[in-house]
Order: sequence, then structure tokens, then C-alpha cells
Amino acid sequence: MSTSVRTTCAYCGVGCGILATPTGERSATIAGDPDHPANAGKLCSKGTHLGETIGLEGRLLHPMIGKRRATWDKSLDLVAKRFRDTIAQHGPGSVAFYVSGQLLTEDYYVANKLMKGFIGSANIDTNSRLCMASAVAGHMRAFGEDVVPASYADLDTTDLIVLVGSNTAWCHPIVYQRIRARCEAGAKLVVIDPRRTETADEADLHLAIRPGTDVALMNGLLAWCRAAGVVDDAYVAAHVATPEDFWDRVGEGSDLWSVARICDVPPQDLRRFFELFAANPRTVTMFSQGVNQSLSGTDQVNAITNLHLATGRIGKPGAAPFSITGQPNAMGGREVGGLASSLAAHMDFAPENVARVGRFWAAPNMATKPGLKAVDLFRAVGEGRIKALWVMATNPAVSMPDAGRVREALAACPFVVVSDVIAQTDTSLHAHVRLPATAWGEKDGTVTNSDRTISRQRAFLPAPGDAKPDWWIVTQVARRMGWRTAFAYDRPADIWREHCRLSTYENDGERLFALPGRSGGGNAEYDAMVPFRWGGTPFADGRFSTPDRRARLVPVVQKPIAAPLADWPLTLNTGRYRDQWHTMTRSGLSPKLARHREQPMVEIHPDDARGAGITENGLVRVATPQGDSLYRASIVATQRAGEVFVPIHWTDQQASGGRTGRLARALADPFSGQPGFKSTPARIEAVACGWRGFLIVRDELAARPACLWATRIAVPCGTAWDLAGDGDAAALDRLLPHGQRIEAADAAKGSRRIAILIDDRLAAALFVTRDGTLPPRDWLVDQLREAVAAPHLLAGCAPGAQVDRGPIVCACFDVGLQTILHAIAQQRLVDVAAIGAALGAGTNCGSCRPALARLLVSEGSHHAA
Repeated sequence: MSTSVRTTCAYCGVGCGILATPTGERSATIAGDPDHPANAGKLCSKGTHLGETIGLEGRLLHPMIGKRRATWDKSLDLVAKRFRDTIAQHGPGSVAFYVSGQLLTEDYYVANKLMKGFIGSANIDTNSRLCMASAVAGHMRAFGEDVVPASYADLDTTDLIVLVGSNTAWCHPIVYQRIRARCEAGAKLVVIDPRRTETADEADLHLAIRPGTDVALMNGLLAWCRAAGVVDDAYVAAHVATPEDFWDRVGEGSDLWSVARICDVPPQDLRRFFELFAANPRTVTMFSQGVNQSLSGTDQVNAITNLHLATGRIGKPGAAPFSITGQPNAMGGREVGGLASSLAAHMDFAPENVARVGRFWAAPNMATKPGLKAVDLFRAVGEGRIKALWVMATNPAVSMPDAGRVREALAACPFVVVSDVIAQTDTSLHAHVRLPATAWGEKDGTVTNSDRTISRQRAFLPAPGDAKPDWWIVTQVARRMGWRTAFAYDRPADIWREHCRLSTYENDGERLFALPGRSGGGNAEYDAMVPFRWGGTPFADGRFSTPDRRARLVPVVQKPIAAPLADWPLTLNTGRYRDQWHTMTRSGLSPKLARHREQPMVEIHPDDARGAGITENGLVRVATPQGDSLYRASIVATQRAGEVFVPIHWTDQQASGGRTGRLARALADPFSGQPGFKSTPARIEAVACGWRGFLIVRDELAARPACLWATRIAVPCGTAWDLAGDGDAAALDRLLPHGQRIEAADAAKGSRRIAILIDDRLAAALFVTRDGTLPPRDWLVDQLREAVAAPHLLAGCAPGAQVDRGPIVCACFDVGLQTILHAIAQQRLVDVAAIGAALGAGTNCGSCRPALARLLVSEGSHHAA
């Protein structure tokens, strides 16, 4: 009988604990760890279905030089030589690393040490720059250190929760469960988001503010608090430095009516928010990408920290500003200096810090100034200033803004190395060397979640093929570059102990980040590590990490909101879907996760759709000055008029459209360097197509179907493609495997239906029509699993009445829309709990509960949970 292994989830910054129990060579059962403080046994849909993503589909299993398999020795020697030669010829600034919040802390540490201490450049940045750099910069300005002054436990004692720019129900479902539990105990919930999301549906108050007006909103609230006597003058006098003109600047144009006009919200709703905040000293303000991913992201963060500092709502149970991070180890990267703008152990590039880290590492060539942040780094690649680039565990050809320009830069770079778990990504297509890294389930190390809890991520599967841990790969290159002694690590525990020592080295309480007593343990102690949160209750003593130990109120002013442009009249917003993750290299392997949103959709207000002649589920071209991409239309009143929303996940590996990264501007916040993904000028237009169809195959296709629209999802035992085109659909025949062919055609409707059988099993099915309807494909997908295919394949369904589950609402238990509606009607279900009891929907991660509540209302029930 296999033993369960305690590890942590591979996805978001909540940092949920997992019990993984191997059941075969590449299989395991996944359950929540009831003893982990982040989740107490609960998991969201993505964590629940991690077991579907640990196979070897698409894995990079051997080092590759160009298109040829190579040995580790030859590959590592080549990487070391090319980096060494480039540095010798062009200097340390000519090379760069681009790393990832998917790395473990030990991986991050050695990459940062190599670049900043030995190569002598700070040109190492992380994809976390895209999601939380503004929070880092805001924390530094307000507190003197990048410290999140909150924990999940604060949600259990607070009286008011303010969610700013976060669809928490979808993006951090386990945190949202905790929020809902507190709300059921009497706390109030305010959601500030231009979109009416599932999170906003269950709020006591939703403020659908105009994008980019967060500073005006928070300054208006702070001015209201001062007038109402809510500002804690004694706390400010004792613990906060206030610039001389601070209150004058806060008061400018911050009366309720002016703020309501700027933010485009009803004054009565604004007043209610202000009154709720004033009445509840125990307030937690949680913020995420809607705040950070802005050209004014740092100012928006400081507008929030100003509120909490001025009202004394910090360092106390249930009262704090709380940045919730996106990636599983974005926080660990911040702790070891994974950002180009910081050194390890929460130190910046002040001369004394450079000298301190240099002494500790015995570094021969310490970087003395910040390096290039992500946007500038890839601009430097494109301009030829960066001549050797190493990308680790991320996919910038998809995720960076103006991604088309990033691809051009990668293609022109003289030497590109990619360490990844997947053989073919949009980025690795440009790599001269590809190095196979271990994946989740095979990696061993530590991660830090959003509330500063450090946990072990443990291996429960063997490394496949020649795959190696990222820390090992970096260490081997460092040794070959001449620094064998400084990188003489044999295991992750060696790196962890050094990281702990550095955190306390010459740190006499100047920095809150410190791991005392953690560096002396042996390997067994490291292996047995239980989750712990560093820093206790930050700032509970009123002392901050500034030279005078006082926090800072930072004057911030609302920047003018640009009027819509004639050629680009809409504002483009981007974000995540509930059941997918980043560029889907992992989550896209799960058939169950694919069902909630099978295609990239552009959400459009009905007025904008009518104006552009766009119909529901029709094809839409979204264009910006940087590029364009195709999406299916989702026409929803929950989207603000004049604005559209698209997901970030699709790549060339899954679709011909939906590439959102190519749309956003490569403009960034001047303090944090974080790109502004939330407010790109755009336009939309309907795209006509001559035919539509779908293709189901048991084996992967050798190439993406060559047509206008082709999107791929994983299904049990195969893949399914949604197709549309404006040319001749007959070209799709070439994609079908060889076998027994069954075919039917209807010339009047322009339809063709083809099934391919191999050894009596369904190998592929292609259904295309110009004017007719297409059957639901679920039954055909099920046929891929059958040992003998049904005789009526071309009907697309079994004989007799068929039950259509409809779109999947609950991914945890695979429950469809029609199943839920049928149960509501037949069993007279009156609340979300009743749906859960009948079908299981909503009883695991809870992220579908708002959707269930809406269905109850739409069916005429007035008893939504």
C-alpha cells in the first residue's frame, strides 16, 4: 500500500497543502491536507484534478541542442561556454535570466546567486514581475520592506472584507471559502471591480468603478475618514511619517460627488462603502491583479496602505492590507531576490547591502545596481543588447505584453536556453538549447504562500527520462563557469540552510524577514519540515523596516483617465478563468478542467455587441495597436459598456486564436516595472465564417488544423478541436488517421460527417456543416474509450432520447448546466446547499456557488444561498 506524501499545490499563491498517494508509475490520488494551515483539507477544482496532469504527455525528457538529443554534459558545457564567452566579449550586462514563480525557493536562490554574485549583473527577473511587482514597490515605500502584513487567520476575525481588483471566487477559491464563512458569521463584503464577477455576485456591495480610478476612490475614502474622525491620530503620531502636504493632496477633489463622477459609480453606493469602512475598524483589504497590473499600480497599492496606516488598521487581528499573490512561489522568489530590483533576503542595492551579500557569498563580482525588469529586459533582447538569455519554467512568448515583439526578440537572440518540463512551448520553439526540468510531483524544496507560510513541496514520483531539478541544472552550469566551490550543493537542504543563514546575517532586526534557528538542522529535519509562517504579526509593535522605524504615508494622486480614442474606442481588460492556469501547459492536460471554458471568449456588453454586429458565440477579432487575435463572443450585461474582457491562457499550442499577450501594450508602472494589462485601447469586429465543425481524435495531431479558428481541449482518451473556417473544409481530411472510413454528406446543408475506425475502435470523427446544426460531441468523445465503436457513429448520438449535460458548471464533480436545471425543477431545490446535497455541485472548492445561486434566481427561486 502506497504511503501518502505531504506536499503543496502547484498552482496559485494560496499554497494549499496536499496529500498525494501514488497509485502507479505515473498516477496518484490527490486530496487536501487537513493539517495544512492554508486550506485545512480543502482544494479548488485545479488542485482536485492535479492527478490528471502528472502523466508524460508532451514532456521534455532529454536535453536537446537544436533538434537533436544531447547528453547533459554536452548541453551544460555548451550553455556554460556560450554564457562565459558572451560575458568575456560583451560584459556581464549582455546576459540575462528570466525565471518564474513556478520555481522552488532553492531553485530561485541559486539562479539569483549565480547572476548577481558571480556573473556580476542583476539582469535576472521573474514572471512574478507581471503579477505582484507593484505590491512589492508599494510595500517598500510604505513599510521599508516587502512584507505582507496579514495572514489568512485575519479573515477569521475581521468584520469587513474589501476585495479590490480580485475575482477571488475564481482565482483563489480556498481563500474565498474562508471569506464566505466569515460573511456567514456576520462580516460584510465589498467588491471593487469594473466587472460584475462571480465574486461580486455574493457581495454586500459591488462598486463597478471605471478602470484605473482606484487612487481617486481610496483618496476619497481617506478624506471621508478624516472628516468623520476615523483617522487614528495617536497611531499616526507615534508610528507614521506624514509628509507636510499629505492631507492637502488627499483632499484635492476628494469630496464624495467628485469621486463618484471620476469612478463612475452611484454616489449612494459610494457613501455606503465609506460608511461601512468607517464603522468597522477590523477591516481587511485584499487586492490582486486589478490593482497591481496598472500603469499606476504602485500608487494604487499605496492608496490602500495609506488608508490602513492612517486609520491604525494594521498589525492587529482582522485589520490589514493584504496582497494576494498569483503564483505558488512568487513570495519565495521575493525572499531570495528573484526580482531584478532586489538582492536576496529582502535587501535592496544600497552599498552596505551589496557589500554584506558579497561578503556572505564570497562573491567575486557582485552586481551593484538593479538589473533590467521584464519589459525592459525583452526590449534589450530585441535591440541586441542582451545576447544570451536563459528562460526557466515560464513562457514569455505568450505571457509578456506585446508578445509578438517578444517572439521577434527571442528569434533574433544569438543564444537562448529554455529549462522547462514541456517539450514544445511557444517560447521553446526559439531555444538553441532545451533542458528537461522536473515537474510538480518530482521536485523537492520549499515554497512561500501569500501569507508568508513556508511549506515543503515534496516529490512523490520519480524523475522521468533525463529530467533534473532546476537547482541542479543551474548549479552545474555555475560549476562549469568556474565557481565550483560556491555552488557545491548536493541537495536542496544545503541551499535552504544557506538561505536561512543569509536571512539572519548581520540582520540585527533591520529586516523583518529572518529565519533564525532554521539553518542548523540536518537533512532529516529539512525532510520533516512542517509549515510555518515567518514574521509573526508584522508591525504589531508599531515598528517598521525604515531607518526611523516609522511607516510612510505616501502622497498619491489620481492620474487623468484618457478619453476613448476614435480608432480604439474600447478598453481591453485581461484575466484568468476559473479552471485554467497561466498558459495551460499543466492544467490543459486535464479533461475535467477543460470543460468549464472550452474556448477563449471575449466578454462584451450587449450595447457594444449590437454596435459591432456581433452575435453570441460568433467569432470576434479583438485588435489593439500591438496586434489582434480571434475569440468567441460572450455577450453579458455584467461587462461594463465600452470595455471588453479576454482570458490570458491560450497559446499557439492550443489554438489559432485567443493569444491575449500580443494585445497588451509594453508599458509599465514607473516604480514597479509591472505592465498595465488592464487598460489597453482596443476595437472589435465580427468575423464571418463559411463553415464550422469539430474534430475528435484519439491520438495527438501532428499539426494544428489549418483553418480560421481551431481550439484544442483534452478529453478522456484523446483531444477535441472546435473548428471554423472561410475556405474549403476538405483540407481537414488530411489530418485524419488511416483506417476504416465511414462517411455521410448532405449537399443541401453543406455538411460532412466522417468517422475513422482502427481495429473496430473509434480513432477520429470529423463533423462539418455550412448551414445545419452540429450534435453535442460528448457521446462521440465517450466512444473513444469503447473497445468496439457503436454502429451509428455518424448520428453523433445514441438511439433514443439523449440527456445533454450542457456546459460544465462544477468542475470538481463534473456537473453540467442542464443537469442542475433539471434537478432544480424536478426536486424543487431552493438553495445552493440543496443543490450540493442532490448533485455534489458546490461542495468541494465552492467556486461555482455564485453560479449556482444565479441559476436558482433565473429559475424563479428567491432562496439563493
